[in-house]
Amino acid sequence: MKRIGLAWQIFIGLMAGIIVGAIFYGNPAVQTYLQPIGDIFLRLIKMIVIPIVISSLVVGVAGVGDIKKLGKLGGKTIIYFEIITTIAIIVGLLAANIFQPGAGVNMKTLEKTDIQSYVDTTNEVQSHSMMDTFVNIVPKNIFEALTNGNMLAIIFFSVIFGLGIAAIGEKGKPVLQFFQGTAEAMFYVTNQIMKFAPFGVFALIGVTVSKFGVQSLIPLSKLVILVYATMIFFVFVVLGIVAKFVGVNLMHLIKILKDELVLAYSTASSETVLPKVMEKMEKLGCPKAITSFVIPTGYSFNLDGSTLYQALAAIFIAQLYGIDLSLSEQISLVLVLMVTSKGIAGVPGVSFVVLLATLGTVGIPVEGLAFIAGIDRILDMARTAVNVVGNALA
Repeated sequence: MKRIGLAWQIFIGLMAGIIVGAIFYGNPAVQTYLQPIGDIFLRLIKMIVIPIVISSLVVGVAGVGDIKKLGKLGGKTIIYFEIITTIAIIVGLLAANIFQPGAGVNMKTLEKTDIQSYVDTTNEVQSHSMMDTFVNIVPKNIFEALTNGNMLAIIFFSVIFGLGIAAIGEKGKPVLQFFQGTAEAMFYVTNQIMKFAPFGVFALIGVTVSKFGVQSLIPLSKLVILVYATMIFFVFVVLGIVAKFVGVNLMHLIKILKDELVLAYSTASSETVLPKVMEKMEKLGCPKAITSFVIPTGYSFNLDGSTLYQALAAIFIAQLYGIDLSLSEQISLVLVLMVTSKGIAGVPGVSFVVLLATLGTVGIPVEGLAFIAGIDRILDMARTAVNVVGNALA
């Protein structure tokens, strides 16, 4: 009998989780038994992300070993990220304005979810300006950055360290070999952890469905459908044009990443696929230095799916409250989103936090988010998958 591929295993886990969640809707036992399995899976992944990023980056950068080349690469990367995320925001705004998902929704039918837990994180984000992002790229203590999982600081340190190894030539060889060994060992560990993915996915989805039930979706179905449709449009049209322009076959890329996309979709966490995406992009023929720099940086700067969703959701909430945003207010929303959506990856439900921080600035009631909180997870799944495609293409 032919073994079922990983993508199918994860998909089966996803379906089984939905069924179990629907059967035991509202039963707290589901959470008690399944949550730990999901948590263990996410922790396993988080455990390996940092060693992989550091070892791959050090090896990649030491291989290039030239500051000028690296500076060029960094500059190009950031400019590309800015352009694409801005297009994503505009696509989101256009979709919300054309299809009006929030118009005519009866607010009494919507369930409210408690958003207090997000509010604390938001205060951090609100006081987080563009300059802070740049200052925070430089870690004051690399071990602190490692403990907090501060990706940008870790990338910065690894790049500098890699350049240092390249600069000292022969003496750096043993250090370089150590990191090459680490990278390979970690990729092996990743492949082992991935075998546990279907169970992790099953548990995470089961808990989500049992908590919110399928019926919580109906009043917001218009938003869900629009978000999904806009995401699909963005991937195939916008990213498709970019791919054509640089001579990459987008369908081929998506096919290569199918396991990762199903996994990112079902766990709603792009960290879960970071190691595998890096590995696959290298196999596709991207130089190690580029892969190990662009993909982790993209996690902070290139969240296409998230920025698109934030723009769409902000307008959706304005429509719920019957607030008509003028063009200038929408432009200021774009500008605020461009800043707030950077450099804060790695917080669960991060798009949600960004929205909390953004809505107040354009005078949209933040309470409106309590209506979307329940289905945020379902939208998060789509955003995450789009983020993965966007980063792989970059």
